[in-house]
Amino acid sequence: MSTEKTIFTQLLSFIPRHEFDKCVARYDGDYRVRSFTCWEQFIVMCFAQLTYRESLRDIETCLHTMQSKLYHVVCEARLLVAP
Repeated sequence: MSTEKTIFTQLLSFIPRHEFDKCVARYDGDYRVRSFTCWEQFIVMCFAQLTYRESLRDIETCLHTMQSKLYHVVCEARLLVAP
């Protein structure tokens, strides 16, 4: 089994998480969030942009089919387990 990072994870590593969190805190982005944080939404939107998804249903279908490959992405627990 390969222990290398996926290309998507490598691309996300260019985005400083602490800077992202500072922006979220500054504008109170995660206020009253129940389960889907700003970081998780950002990851999904990056994935959708990079894979040329055109609709929410398309994004959801693609994420469900690639569930095993996206295991190491931060938001797999809440997003991909949902029916």
